[in-house]
Amino acid sequence: MVFINDTRQALDAAVHLVNTLPGYDGEDTLQTADDLGAYLMVNPYTGTIRRDATEIAAVRAIRPRLRQLWDVDRESAVPLVNEMLRDGQALPQLSKHDDFDWHIHATPDDASLATRILVEAAMAFVDVIRSDEYDRVRVCDADDCESVYVDFSRNGSKRYCDTGNCGNRMNVNAYRERKARRTA
Repeated sequence: MVFINDTRQALDAAVHLVNTLPGYDGEDTLQTADDLGAYLMVNPYTGTIRRDATEIAAVRAIRPRLRQLWDVDRESAVPLVNEMLRDGQALPQLSKHDDFDWHIHATPDDASLATRILVEAAMAFVDVIRSDEYDRVRVCDADDCESVYVDFSRNGSKRYCDTGNCGNRMNVNAYRERKARRTA
């Protein structure tokens, strides 16, 4: 599976944003301007960014819509993605700026940050759906984790998210269970 760079960046940004939701893997980690700044440091967006309470509230409000994409199959994702594109009044156009080669911007630079995030995520999911790779859109297999991820591994075998130490924790638990069975 090969996604172009901007698709992968938008998917990573969506994963990161969804995993800030409370209740999936802990507390809400997007509450302040500093929290938004930390998100934007890892997931940069062009255009106007205000980092005020209104913008933080708007970005927080799109998280459940994005999270829905991990709760549905490929066919059911299509109307969700189409609605996101319509709501953001997406008008895809090629853009080249800074150190980025040609890529797609689907909103004007003066669109709200929440709109830009939502539309870029929707555009990335268009690629996932069109390439028939929706089975790589996953929720962590750890017993105590609901974080999301997109499996970019070559063979599609990733089972755990990157937000915690889920893979190691589950492997240690399995080892302890095997050891307990042998000694019992």
